[in-house]
Amino acid sequence: KRTPDYTISDPGYFYLGGAGHMYRDWKKGGHGMVNLHRSIVISCDTYYYGLAQDLGIDAIHSFIGQFGLGRRTGIDIDGESEGVLPSQEWKRKRFKKPEQQKWYAGETISIGIGQGYNAYTPIQLAHATAILRSVERSSCCQVSPALGTVLSRMMATRLPANPAISRSARLPCRLAPIPTQATEGDLSTPLRLWCTSNASVLVR
Repeated sequence: KRTPDYTISDPGYFYLGGAGHMYRDWKKGGHGMVNLHRSIVISCDTYYYGLAQDLGIDAIHSFIGQFGLGRRTGIDIDGESEGVLPSQEWKRKRFKKPEQQKWYAGETISIGIGQGYNAYTPIQLAHATAILRSVERSSCCQVSPALGTVLSRMMATRLPANPAISRSARLPCRLAPIPTQATEGDLSTPLRLWCTSNASVLVR
């Protein structure tokens, strides 16, 4: 069982035994010793390759599903897409040929860093972030996103002004505490470096 203090030695790649395939980290040579906190700060691919393999695709699907990914958020506008939160069952339903329906170990590794069949909408990602924030504050509930406030001003119609709280879809508070120091504090430095090196803009 992994804990926040569980540490790996990152050589810059993850080797999937049996399949004989190497999955590379974004940083050649790796990041050295990495625990959960540092993996978030430096965005260590190798850490999450291994974590994905340990968990397995169905456990990942079950956990991530708590944050509303892969299904409609219920936002009060038409045309929302469901997105894709992959699992073995999803792949069996999605494809017709037996060889396409099989879930391969390497697909789980890619899922670990948000690639592969993952397909989430911007509103789902915003929704998941709101849920994560509510867990941090120990309210542990899902918020139904709404554009009512903005639309009411634009269209002069009365629409719900506040997002609805779904008390029936509560999340396990055991997900807390969130490593806020990593997500809010330490991320400022690599974000500045990324922006200055890629877009010539300094984020303060």
